[in-house]
Amino acid sequence: MLSSWERMNFAFREHLQTNLAASMHLLGRDRFRAKDFEITDLPLEIPGLDLAFEGYRIIQITDLHVGHWLSPERLAGVVDLINQQTPDLVVITGDFVSYVLQGVVDEMIASFRRLQPKEATLAILGNHDHWMGAENLRQIFAQCGIIELANAVYTLRRGEARLYIAGLDDITVGAHDLEGLLAQLPVDAPAILLAHEPDYADVSAQTGRFALQLSGHSHGGQIVLPKIGAAIRGPGFFKYPKGLYQVGAMQLYTNRGIGTHVFRLRYNCPPEIALITLKRS
Repeated sequence: MLSSWERMNFAFREHLQTNLAASMHLLGRDRFRAKDFEITDLPLEIPGLDLAFEGYRIIQITDLHVGHWLSPERLAGVVDLINQQTPDLVVITGDFVSYVLQGVVDEMIASFRRLQPKEATLAILGNHDHWMGAENLRQIFAQCGIIELANAVYTLRRGEARLYIAGLDDITVGAHDLEGLLAQLPVDAPAILLAHEPDYADVSAQTGRFALQLSGHSHGGQIVLPKIGAAIRGPGFFKYPKGLYQVGAMQLYTNRGIGTHVFRLRYNCPPEIALITLKRS
């Protein structure tokens, strides 16, 4: 439940985002340019990975905040870039929207319907998605074939081989249930965790059950300064703001995201599409 001040703040930001987006469109400054997006090639070793999943390709995107800097036109271009990588699986780790749904829903559905992974598109919700109404996002998912993992497990199969993708609902709003998720998770094959907030890795790594956690939330800090690093850090991304980390026996990758929030700018921190290629250790 939002306080009166929070509701006023959200209303102000909605008004600001809507008007700024309209201005950028009139000026032609919301167009897609492929060079604005960095495709990060990320080969990762997964202990216990079956030979059947050697070379398995996962695209991760996160923090779209559609309608802010990431206009519907830019989103359509991002989908084209993703399809060009011929992924086996697409995972989206939260914050599809910021403060506005009206005017972007139809375009989001049209773009997401064009995603062409060989197996599936999986998603978890972020804090902004809950603030804008989780059911609103779930209706979008239902219309474009996205499978939400809300404290749930998705099983990838290659013959007798298995690989598990586990998705936590958002931590910031208290919707996560790690204990319930672990109760569903078989122990016969490696597991990859989708969790919006990267700093939760300190908790998830302690379970010893996940080979890799994929997160977002931070936008990489948006502004990255030489010798200082991510200039903007906040709850859930103080410790692990961007890139690859080793947290105990678990790897963590914090994706820089493809949208922006609050400030429509990035410095030394381009929008990112991560192409993760799984390797046997």
